[in-house]
Amino acid sequence: MPGTSCKEAIKNFETRTGQNAAEATEVKLICQLPPIDKMDDSLNQLEACQKLSLSTNAIERMIALPKLKSLRILSLGRNNIKRIMALEDVGATLEELWISYNQIEKLDGLQPCVKLTTLYIGNNKIKAWDELSKVSQLPEIKSVLFIGNPIYGDKTKEENAPFVVKRIPQIATLDGKIVTAATRKAASEVD
Repeated sequence: MPGTSCKEAIKNFETRTGQNAAEATEVKLICQLPPIDKMDDSLNQLEACQKLSLSTNAIERMIALPKLKSLRILSLGRNNIKRIMALEDVGATLEELWISYNQIEKLDGLQPCVKLTTLYIGNNKIKAWDELSKVSQLPEIKSVLFIGNPIYGDKTKEENAPFVVKRIPQIATLDGKIVTAATRKAASEVD
């Protein structure tokens, strides 16, 4: 059975909310039945959108969204995305990327996101600690969530915190907790 297209999901949104999607600042296309299986160009009509939610679908690939010049929050959690990509057009405004519960192994593709403060990427497939250094290159990053990734192994988030802070020293919040002075001190002692 084919999935719901983005165009159909946008029509459903307009019917459900009574809003014109092109003028809406928040558009929720979550949990479509059947699920959206691919992002398409019809999303570019959402020019006023500041928060776009496409969570809990079956999307496998991110696409460029050149007309979403106001986008601040992009929610793609609970999909089948394998790679972070196509953020060049929204990177100048995007502040939060919620992409937990996907199939992502590498943190490539974030470089255009110069205003990104929040990255929720828990429960993915990140196996290499070196991947976290790519996040440290984001000038505004303050809050990250990595819990549920293979890098954590069988240790608690508290046990892993110094290893994350060592690689991304500028963060203020990790896995939902404020980074403490004790964690920063422990990070400085990590090899």
